[in-house]
Amino acid sequence: MKLLRIGHKGQEKPAMLDAGGKLRDLSGVIADITPQQLTPAGLAKLRGLDPASLPEIAAPGRIGTPFTGVGKFMCVGLNYSDHAAESGLPVPPEPVLFNKWSSCISGPDDAIVMPKNSVKTDWEVELGVVIGSKARYVALDQALSHVAGYCVINDVSEREYQIERSGTWDKGKGCDTFGPVGPWLVTADEVADPQNLSMWLEVNGKRFQDGSTKTMIFNVAFLVHYISQFATLYPGDIISTGTPPGVGMGQKPPLYLKPGDVVRLGIDGLGEQRQTVYAWDESLLD
Repeated sequence: MKLLRIGHKGQEKPAMLDAGGKLRDLSGVIADITPQQLTPAGLAKLRGLDPASLPEIAAPGRIGTPFTGVGKFMCVGLNYSDHAAESGLPVPPEPVLFNKWSSCISGPDDAIVMPKNSVKTDWEVELGVVIGSKARYVALDQALSHVAGYCVINDVSEREYQIERSGTWDKGKGCDTFGPVGPWLVTADEVADPQNLSMWLEVNGKRFQDGSTKTMIFNVAFLVHYISQFATLYPGDIISTGTPPGVGMGQKPPLYLKPGDVVRLGIDGLGEQRQTVYAWDESLLD
């Protein structure tokens, strides 16, 4: 299934994209897509529906995040060896973990609003893994059974805040609008191999990232297993799994986003995002 939410911020209604590419209204079945709907029981209920029996949404308008109620937004750094090389950093012996704060989450086509005085706002296309059942000290061979589905994430990053302002990476990762998610949550049963997905990102029509999840250092199953050793994962938690090379920081010379830039990105089978970049404007956040 491809699950999504349609409507103005704070007024989204649940929807499903059927096999023919038509949007179907789920609001007569569920009030919203929440972590409860991402559990095995919740997804089984939705799979039992006949999409053709649901009202069609002819003019969807804005696409919001594919579900609400995100708990943890955990991220993996330097998870592609060629991205580590372009960053001038060694391949890590274990996954590098950091967090994006939930207040950064936005819809897939919402604006990227640069923080005040930002000069190094950067892009990163990433595969998002959405948890569907509680995972604590999960065995490696059971890890993927805890995944509800997958989505596209742009791990927008302010490199000065991340690298030059001391402390952890988090302060450059969780600014408002720095976590576009969606357009859909594609359930795990429709993703045959999460380690064989092409991914790309363009800025103003020029392709900068063109990679594949097959070159991850630590694969999805290992990441779920590994992170569950340090924190219990719950339905609705997101793991953003790292980015291939081609980020702005890695260009020679480095190239960062500026107001008016348009970012497009996508992952095979998971849909596309499109964001326009704006200078700081608080009115764009709500």
